[in-house]
Amino acid sequence: MFHESRLDLALRTLVQQQRVAALGTLAPDGTPFVSMVPYVLLPQGPDMVLHVSGLAAHARHMQADPRVSLLVMQPEADGQGVHDLGRVTLLGKARFLAADEAGCQECREAYLNRFPEAEMMTQLADFRFVLVRLREARQVAGFGAARSLDAEQLSRCLGRNAPLSE
Repeated sequence: MFHESRLDLALRTLVQQQRVAALGTLAPDGTPFVSMVPYVLLPQGPDMVLHVSGLAAHARHMQADPRVSLLVMQPEADGQGVHDLGRVTLLGKARFLAADEAGCQECREAYLNRFPEAEMMTQLADFRFVLVRLREARQVAGFGAARSLDAEQLSRCLGRNAPLSE
């Protein structure tokens, strides 16, 4: 029988339930830049897929320096202290996928399964899928409940061996 720890369940639930992340990139001069991106976690995990316009500043930044950070956070609720909000900072490397590249179709299907309203945008020439290979994370599951995870732990929590979501 599979046992899932409280922190693993909190991490998996957070990443699966939220649909947007704050994306941190680095401008060529080293200036940090944060933007909002919709994301989807690939079924075999723990890689994430973004769909971005080449006209966006964050796209240019990722092409120049593939190191990225994504913050996924629980939304605020009435009466809940902000320090108790669950959140995870995911660190990884971004790679733009060519339309004919192996795996691009899988990324497209996963993205459109979560964001069917984006179908029209997938037809636009300046939009591309970006695969973010997650390498580590820092999870805060509420005040006083924090941990760091490496790629193997992320894969276990979010990937092939994770229980299916309801």
